[in-house]
Amino acid sequence: MRKALALQVLAALAAAGSVYAAPEARTQLAQAPQRIAQAPTESARKGDAPVGAITYNAPLRGAPATRVGGGTRSAATKSVQLSVLAPSDTGYTTRDKPTIYWYVSETLQKPVELTIINNESLDAASKPAFEVTLQPPLARGVHAISLEQYGVTLKPGIEYQWFVALVGDAAHRSNDVIAGGTIKRIAETESVRSRVKEASAASRGALYASAGIWYDAMDELSKQISAQPENRDLRAQRAALLEQVGLTEAAAFDRAALK
Repeated sequence: MRKALALQVLAALAAAGSVYAAPEARTQLAQAPQRIAQAPTESARKGDAPVGAITYNAPLRGAPATRVGGGTRSAATKSVQLSVLAPSDTGYTTRDKPTIYWYVSETLQKPVELTIINNESLDAASKPAFEVTLQPPLARGVHAISLEQYGVTLKPGIEYQWFVALVGDAAHRSNDVIAGGTIKRIAETESVRSRVKEASAASRGALYASAGIWYDAMDELSKQISAQPENRDLRAQRAALLEQVGLTEAAAFDRAALK
């Protein structure tokens, strides 16, 4: 994302953040493979494990909204819904190199840029701290981006702003379709750590959601969906989680897979 576009988006946000990215990771072209969060694998078609209800307990009720985008806009000749799978306010993770997720309603033949902004100071916010381009084609659905693959580490206790931008015309970046959210790394409590250790893989998503740790909940659920693509309970859980934060179109994608 170019400097002008980054500043245009940042003007609408109040949250501050910081990120460290290894120098070799600051690249305009993705070297690591893009992972589609719902992609099935033949070796992983296992029996469905029973999964219960899921409730996201937002840790900061009434906090200012930091998620942007998510509306349907025109990209070339199609209407495209581009969303970051993040709560409306700052979402938490306990991981230093988490996996973040985004959704697109149509298969894309244009590149998508992932940008992470360090908003600790005006100088830091004037340019991306990390930026990578995901090359098309990009399938309709939920996509995963592993920060570990790019050597990006989140510092504890600091909020980061992250964006995905559909670049329809590289010469006119003001026409990009943009979605963004915020993420903050927190310490994992002993209570959560012990419960996660004892929990089954299928129940960890609900556990993290109940503890208000959004990004870890989304990651656990999405990894289980990739491992068990025919598990209807897991799809229903992720749809319910997305609906609780107003991401209804991404939720509808999961619910359509249940039919």
